[in-house]
Amino acid sequence: MRAEEGGRGKRLVIKIGSSTLTTSESKIDYGYLAAVAAQIAEAKEAGWHPVVVTSAAIACGLERLGIEKRPHDMPSLQAAASVGQSALSTAYAEAFAAHGIVTSTVLLTRRDTADRQAYLHARDTFDRLLDLGVVPIVNENDTVSVEQIRFGDNDTLAALVACLVEADLMVILSDIEGLFDANPHFNPEAKLIGRVEAIGPEIMAVAGGAGTTVGSGGMITKIKAARVLMVAGIPMVVCNGRRPGAIVAAARGEDVGTRFVAASKPHEITPKKLWIALGDAARGALVVDEGAKAALVGRGSSLLSVGVSAVEGRFEAGDVVDIKDGSGHLFARGKAAFSCDEAALAIGRTRAELQANRLLASLADKPLVHRDELIVFE
Repeated sequence: MRAEEGGRGKRLVIKIGSSTLTTSESKIDYGYLAAVAAQIAEAKEAGWHPVVVTSAAIACGLERLGIEKRPHDMPSLQAAASVGQSALSTAYAEAFAAHGIVTSTVLLTRRDTADRQAYLHARDTFDRLLDLGVVPIVNENDTVSVEQIRFGDNDTLAALVACLVEADLMVILSDIEGLFDANPHFNPEAKLIGRVEAIGPEIMAVAGGAGTTVGSGGMITKIKAARVLMVAGIPMVVCNGRRPGAIVAAARGEDVGTRFVAASKPHEITPKKLWIALGDAARGALVVDEGAKAALVGRGSSLLSVGVSAVEGRFEAGDVVDIKDGSGHLFARGKAAFSCDEAALAIGRTRAELQANRLLASLADKPLVHRDELIVFE
């Protein structure tokens, strides 16, 4: 394959959930996988450079091992992932080979992206693969990951990959049509929301939990992924993955599922801020008053100690923390300049009050979260 077949082009990230990729018996649906490969090949012919984020390694491993009931202990799950990852990679390679497309396997954990240099190395690897015309097949490295370094759901992983490759579109193939204004499983009058331009408390409220036993994600994880992508200026579509031609339709901009697209970028978003938003798990949270929230959202200010009303969790200086308003709505994330103990002593105090306190004077000349290390989702 010639390198010139690649190039920057338009980049498309497709995330396929476990419940979409498997049958009702939690076995890989190879016919569906072939249909997806055909769609992605069509998108590639139209000028898109696709990346696939896949689930179902564990399901695939359990199938190969002849284990019908999903185990609960971590060693068994990781063993199944080890077997399944190889089988899943082979299945993708064979499905795409029918269209003359080469695939690669990229396995990630949070540890591979939480470090800034590792994040950049991952980005360079994706860039080169796409330059070569390869379709990367990405999954969480469930063989070695434990709770501390897991993404926990592949919606978050897909959003991270979309930011890494600076995607022009991300499509989530799900077992649901999209985001509804109520839970369609319980309310037959629920209506599909075709377009979302802002994610506030009301959108978070209508997002339900996990809908199946096969996958670990739910609509709430998709909303959280969309929240970051909208800030990054990357549109995201959630649609029924079993709908014929869903990928191609979404890539063409047709009405399919729910399209999340911000009306405008609220602030300048650097790669470093995107890394803060998605590359590392938040260690704690800061609860701010309305004045501080207005300054962060409306003016792009730094977060000062005086505007913080409460500290949650245990974190050190340099850790990523969530920033919430008084109602508990998470609207920003940033890198804390103080530890949780220092922050607890400093919150609510003005710069003058901090300077007057010999124990806290060293905290007076810097914000609790600097604007250059803070990303606002609204």
